Amino acid sequence: QVQLVESGGGLVQAGGSLRLSCAASGRTFSNYAAGWFRQAPGKEREFVAVISRSGGSTYYVDSVKGRFTSTRDNAKNTVYLQMNNLKPEDTAVYYCAAGEYYSVRHQPDYWGQGTQVTVSS
Repeated sequence: QVQLVESGGGLVQAGGSLRLSCAASGRTFSNYAAGWFRQAPGKEREFVAVISRSGGSTYYVDSVKGRFTSTRDNAKNTVYLQMNNLKPEDTAVYYCAAGEYYSVRHQPDYWGQGTQVTVSS
């Protein structure tokens, strides 16, 4: 089992930045890729980004590309999502997940509980 706990969410003005953290415990986190997802009010949860086990590979959906960056520190069992130039449409509950790099976006093995990000205009 892997337990994931997100933190770092909050309220920020449009154009601002936030850094989310996802701390893992349990099984060796470096054995898993990590995915980021978000769910806006009234919408389905959507995939946002993925980072490989080593951190050497990442992928972002077009809506966040160039603004969001995911990194990880396996020594700290933590994955990060740096979010810059935030827009009101980025408002959502953000979740991290763990799984295989090419399948985590569809079928993660583990989920965190989520952290709220609210961007005011």
